[in-house]
Amino acid sequence: MNIGTVNIPSRVVLGPMAGVTDLAFRTVCRELSGCYTVTEMVSAKALCYGDRKTRTLLQLGDGEHPAGVQIFGSDEACMERGAALALEQSGADILDVNMGCPVPKIVNAGDGSALMRDPDQAVRVIRAVIRGAAGVPVTVKFRLGWDKGSINCVDFARRMQDAGVAAVAIHGRTRAQMYSGPANWDYLRQIKQAVSIPVIANGDVFQGRDAVRILRYTGADMVMVGRGAFGNPWLLAQCAAALDGRDIPPLPPLSERCETAARQFELAMAQKGEKIACLEMRKHYAWYLKGVPYAAYWKEQICRMQTAQDFYTVTRGIQRELC
Repeated sequence: MNIGTVNIPSRVVLGPMAGVTDLAFRTVCRELSGCYTVTEMVSAKALCYGDRKTRTLLQLGDGEHPAGVQIFGSDEACMERGAALALEQSGADILDVNMGCPVPKIVNAGDGSALMRDPDQAVRVIRAVIRGAAGVPVTVKFRLGWDKGSINCVDFARRMQDAGVAAVAIHGRTRAQMYSGPANWDYLRQIKQAVSIPVIANGDVFQGRDAVRILRYTGADMVMVGRGAFGNPWLLAQCAAALDGRDIPPLPPLSERCETAARQFELAMAQKGEKIACLEMRKHYAWYLKGVPYAAYWKEQICRMQTAQDFYTVTRGIQRELC
């Protein structure tokens, strides 16, 4: 599978998710599945202003190639410069543009999925990004449209292709839906029929067999896993196995899942320091315990973690009492 000039060895993509797919989580997912990874979305304006925190978001792991870096924005000049800076600072193989984020603070600034309301501006932005990328393949992620009364994803995909993007990724919901209701795969199939560039299908992939279903139904080239991976990095390996026709590996025992959570925590701590790693790991660790019987007490303890010692104390308690 090629995206532009870049060969992607896996048909499974870990979707870029703000506050979730940091370096630590991407590393764990990649180690388990060999999936293609993309950074959290990065503000092109922040890059242009030299924001130090933004640079941290761009950091790729050792051997994290091929990999993509994702930027967002709607100012053409800033996006062109931001594209060049993102690639220079990350060393990424592919540059992705976020035109799908539905969060109010993003769309109220005219960014993310707001660009689907102004396809002409979206094309100008993409052309600017392609100039800034200077030959590095550019992809774009978007939704079905702003709301059910303005679904324009098929024409939007054609225009992105005509502007020069190397692949498109589509979340099968409108901006108005946010993350509620079922994803509509019919439009993803129409997009695949309308363009010749690779199509990445995203929406409602929560089990390994869902990856097979979405690619078979839509004809898409790759599958993107999003919220299904929360606390479950094994889902990407299950999707890869299903697509390869191999037996789908079961979810590991809870004790092993705790060890993986510890691996993620240690990677985060090495990059961000103990305090931030503890704060950010609270939600991740709670996700690891989703569906585990009698885990309420330990989820409360997770919410109080402030030090690495707290993390390891909680982990030992879970392994002692719940495994």
